[in-house]
Amino acid sequence: MILIIDFGSQYNQLIARRVRESHVYCRIEPPGIDLDLVRKINPEGIILSGGPSSIYEPTSPKMDPAVFELGIPVLGICYGMQFMVDALGGSVIKAGKREYGLAALTITDREPLFRALEPTTPCWMSHGDSIAQLPPGFSVTATTANTPVAAAQDVERRLYGLQFHPEVAHTPRGKNILRAFLFDVCGCRRTWTMKSFAADAVAEIRATVGPKKVILGLSGGVDSSVAALLLQRAVGRQLTCIFVDNGLLRLDEAEKLKTLFKEHLQITIRFVPAGKKFLDALKGVTDPEKKRKIIGRVFMEVFEAEALKIADAEFLGQGTLYPDVIESVSAFGGPSAVIKSHHNVGGLPKKMKLKLVEPLRYLFKDEVRQLGKTLGLPEAMIWRQPFPGPGLAIRVIGEVTASRLRLLREVDAVLLEEIRSNGYYRKLWQSFAVLLPLKSVGIMGDQRTYENIVAIRAVTSKDAMTADWARLPHRLLGTISNRIINEIRGVNRVVYDISSKPPSTIEWE
Repeated sequence: MILIIDFGSQYNQLIARRVRESHVYCRIEPPGIDLDLVRKINPEGIILSGGPSSIYEPTSPKMDPAVFELGIPVLGICYGMQFMVDALGGSVIKAGKREYGLAALTITDREPLFRALEPTTPCWMSHGDSIAQLPPGFSVTATTANTPVAAAQDVERRLYGLQFHPEVAHTPRGKNILRAFLFDVCGCRRTWTMKSFAADAVAEIRATVGPKKVILGLSGGVDSSVAALLLQRAVGRQLTCIFVDNGLLRLDEAEKLKTLFKEHLQITIRFVPAGKKFLDALKGVTDPEKKRKIIGRVFMEVFEAEALKIADAEFLGQGTLYPDVIESVSAFGGPSAVIKSHHNVGGLPKKMKLKLVEPLRYLFKDEVRQLGKTLGLPEAMIWRQPFPGPGLAIRVIGEVTASRLRLLREVDAVLLEEIRSNGYYRKLWQSFAVLLPLKSVGIMGDQRTYENIVAIRAVTSKDAMTADWARLPHRLLGTISNRIINEIRGVNRVVYDISSKPPSTIEWE
């Protein structure tokens, strides 16, 4: 496995993806990780990520420099390289010319990282500092017009540094560089597969849970469904799933999910109707973060009441994923910013006294889908588009009421029907409608109307860490708009969201 140290780079999750795409397992840890834990993990290699800080700033993130004395190969990327240089006696200064974007990399030593590359290749730079002096034992291996030390290495100690970002698509041969580090330098083997992950996860769950009972909140999404199937494989009848119908689901979704669960998940499931309780708690609330917290609180109240009926339960299973954790906490102690809270990340009511089991915590969404396929989950479940825990409450901008929910459900049903019938459902990461807290003037049947505006959101993505707005055909968008306005009373305007993530988020709230 490979250990990735998070110095706050916006790309650190992309590094993890590139490693895993090479069928090598990796973990991300903060720079404050204790070296005894590093020794215990015993990685084949360590990658130091980039970051927004300058190494000469007093508050810049640092790790124990003794990491370079462990005999483990280390690859420093951007800030990670600068930290390595500074820690080993070199110097880093503010660059005379900052370098952002594409640059031509001239390779002066191809072994071992650049052996698969041409002498000159494009790379993606993003730095305002420059290496003035390398530590003893290091030599330059690549340069650019503005950066005399674009790459360097100490082969004897197996320490390597790249001032550019090999993990991004804008460095077209970046994968070759990372694979050279993984396989030629670290000696990794291609053993990271969903089959091997499933076997390891089942064994770990059994060792953790033993003969005790486990409860899992089942939402119907691919994450909780895969987590349920994995837990079932591990502990069988010790698992009980609870499905809380919060009244914030899409049209007929609760009934469809019940049918799907009963047909394909041979697991004990308890269904709890609680729509009125959620709506009452949301009355008059418009702030999106307050909505999320209220929904989380009410969910836990309902869930807890049902869970307490299950005698001797000691564990709570959750379908938490990497992106959930990263957007909800400060990147495992790193400096990444909190974007918004997630319903399945955070503390549990103390009186529940349940221990967490999160078998998917280190997986990305596409890896979860691969795992679901490996476990035999039906295609209908594997390819369900992500649906937020707070449901339609965060797609009704402003106050959530029964009438506004009803209108959005009808709009959403038309949208998804057209997306599916035109073959776009599997091509999109998410497609959904948002009800705005605005009205606009329109004309219907020669009469003035003053009705609601709905926004359509459709994005493409691999893991929701980044996303781009989908270039749906104008004909399809026109059909969706016409159907919504003609068929759903109360809407007279449809708009299309053409924002990418970042700077926007996928959900509006």
